[in-house]
Amino acid sequence: MSKIVVPIASGFEEIEAVSIIDVCRRGGIEVIVAGVESWEVPGANKIEIKCDYLFEDIDFTDIDMIVLPGGWGGTNILASNELVQNKLKEFKQNDKYIGAICAAPFALHKAGVLNEKYTCYPSVEEQIRTNGYSDKNKVVLDGKVITSRGPGTAICFGLEIVKILEGKEISESVKGGLLADFC
Repeated sequence: MSKIVVPIASGFEEIEAVSIIDVCRRGGIEVIVAGVESWEVPGANKIEIKCDYLFEDIDFTDIDMIVLPGGWGGTNILASNELVQNKLKEFKQNDKYIGAICAAPFALHKAGVLNEKYTCYPSVEEQIRTNGYSDKNKVVLDGKVITSRGPGTAICFGLEIVKILEGKEISESVKGGLLADFC
């Protein structure tokens, strides 16, 4: 069974975090929700999530992917948190998967792990770079870095993660169950 860590920080985008967690768990992936600042984390729309672990307490030895939800508040914390930034760099160096949606590719950029081709929430590319940015696809995979656009693409993003880690057949099965024919 594949394992991912979804680090969340105050001001995270709830739709993105919950969609990633839900879709990946439906696909058989073990998802660890990790609070960067505390066990209970308020989202951008004041929905609070209770985390499984604190980010600092996770043993990353058998983690296959780190996936960052967006939301500017949470993204800025992820982009400035030394431990998160170091883990992203470590995953890149070890050729492991990294994912980010909405504003969170900014945190990948700050860590120096964002590959050339990417997508993000419109206007965030101005904080990153316009070269390599695409607004044509819901999800962009470049090497082992996967990015997506925003709340409306979160299910598609989760399905792509399932496809990468668990295979196309499982991803298609989850997609059918979700009636996600828009992905």
